[in-house]
Amino acid sequence: MKDKKIGWIGTGIMGNPMAKHLLNAGYKLNVYNRTRQKAEDLIDMGAAWYDTPADIAANSEVIITMIGFPKDVEECYFGDRGIFRQLKKGTILIDMTTTKPSLAVKISEEAERAEAVFIDAPVSGGQVGAVNASLSIMIGGKKEVVDSALPLFQVLGKNMVFQGKAGAGQHTKMCNQITIAGTMIGVCEGLIYGVKAGLDLNTMLESITKGAAACWTLDVLAPKVVKGDFSPGFSVDNFVKDLTIALEEAEAMKLSLPGLALVKQLYLSIQAMDKGSSGTQVLYLALKRLANMDQNS
Repeated sequence: MKDKKIGWIGTGIMGNPMAKHLLNAGYKLNVYNRTRQKAEDLIDMGAAWYDTPADIAANSEVIITMIGFPKDVEECYFGDRGIFRQLKKGTILIDMTTTKPSLAVKISEEAERAEAVFIDAPVSGGQVGAVNASLSIMIGGKKEVVDSALPLFQVLGKNMVFQGKAGAGQHTKMCNQITIAGTMIGVCEGLIYGVKAGLDLNTMLESITKGAAACWTLDVLAPKVVKGDFSPGFSVDNFVKDLTIALEEAEAMKLSLPGLALVKQLYLSIQAMDKGSSGTQVLYLALKRLANMDQNS
């Protein structure tokens, strides 16, 4: 795989450190991002800059996208300057964005018509996982193609699991986000209860992070809340996007997910507070307000 030119599209909070891992591992990278400034450090490390996704496609044998919202992914692949405009036969396309399962299937079908192949490989672990190359990667596509791409995934993550045909990776990511949504509200309410009960939150966390409640959210985000750190490892805006996708997919399957719907409404209220760019742990402040507890209580 190291003899192939890798096209990387999307150098934001997750994509930038992920691309750096590939450069550090000796891969030749072509890069594109809507804002070139966010790719300058990668260019300084030896990545080649191209002006459009189409140009990336014309000069790459493997293309990895790590973008933002479904509409951005669709534009990147199908737009006037998109990947499919200059896609070469035999190219391996890998979308690591969290997006609609139906869009993953659409890209896969178009790739097949173009005599290319597609893998959907969304990730979990947030910015911390991207920086530490410890992401969990949920993979859909043809097994033989996925196997050929494993060396790339092994540079980026610690847990790579093949889920099935195209779209299965995205469906698995929805399961992940649904679980995180429920966990997040539980963690925040536990912290609020601890404050009201007069507990030292750090001491309380020493106990519950080692018991049945143990989880990534308690380990990584709860300490941030205690410190008053609501900076994004993963933003509210992006989480609302994911929850919306999950609810739309559930509705299409005639499935009711009332807990998820509640958490989405709470995050919509956070966006209304102009905190959409904050980390998902900012849910704590919204729940604290609902509990009639002021900032210092």
